[in-house]
Amino acid sequence: MAKYILKRLLSASVTLFFVSFIAFALVNIIPADPAEVALRVNDTTPSPEAIEEIRLELGLDRPFLVRYTDWLVSSVQGDFGISYTNTNRLVSEELARSFPYTLKLAGLSLILLVCISIPIGVLSAVYKDHWFDRIVRVFIFASTAMPNFWLAFILIWVFSINLYWLPSSGATTFSHFILPSVTLCMAYVATYIRLIRNSMLDSMNHNYLNYARARGISERSVIWKHLLKNSLQTSMTALGIGIVRLIAGTVVIESIFAIPGLGRLALAAIFNRDYPIIQAYILVMGSLFVVSNLLIDILHTVVDPRLKSGAKNS
Repeated sequence: MAKYILKRLLSASVTLFFVSFIAFALVNIIPADPAEVALRVNDTTPSPEAIEEIRLELGLDRPFLVRYTDWLVSSVQGDFGISYTNTNRLVSEELARSFPYTLKLAGLSLILLVCISIPIGVLSAVYKDHWFDRIVRVFIFASTAMPNFWLAFILIWVFSINLYWLPSSGATTFSHFILPSVTLCMAYVATYIRLIRNSMLDSMNHNYLNYARARGISERSVIWKHLLKNSLQTSMTALGIGIVRLIAGTVVIESIFAIPGLGRLALAAIFNRDYPIIQAYILVMGSLFVVSNLLIDILHTVVDPRLKSGAKNS
């Protein structure tokens, strides 16, 4: 078990290294000179003397690998450099200011996602080919084809403009997060409903269910305590990284609803060519995905005895 965890930690470390290298290299292969970009975003005329001075100040005159090594070491310590658009603030401060809004939005969306997808997925599997299952399959098809930005505008038009029930922008109160959370949730809910439904259908003919029924256990207990539990184990990976997918998927939603989160910060950085923030955002998102997959793999090994024995043999 310990050997397996150590092996996964080493694999995750190598993956994180490649993520960091790609995040740094992608920005550095852009044709635009970062020094010139830094001057233009601060409304400064990019004269040759000013460009050379900024290049020296930002360390852009040094070799690529030297700059990458220094950036990686500083990033591990939480220092991602200085923002081009606001030289008085560190990138880490911008991320720390924006992350709580994104985490709150993603957390509420995850709660909605679980509360909607699990009951509907279970009922759709139990009543396979029933009218309820047919409606669910139509809903899955429609929601998969529906762009989330279009849904966002529909919700704003209905609940903000016509009914005046919920605010359409901002992030000061809980009500400001309701429409964005619903919009973000609906972008993934069809996938998880289909995943849970298919997992339950695959597990319905297993012998342990017939044994549970033979013991006199009620059908409701068989479905919700035995069938659902084993079906969710096969869906644990997808559900486990759901929060990371939601965090990474907030770019458009935060821009539409004017939420000052990571997604809106990254989008503004792309438009302003604020390379340090773009690099930090790619590294943070990549790290979240890698760490999430690592934790899910370890949790799988702890929960499933078959994987645990396989880890011991490896």
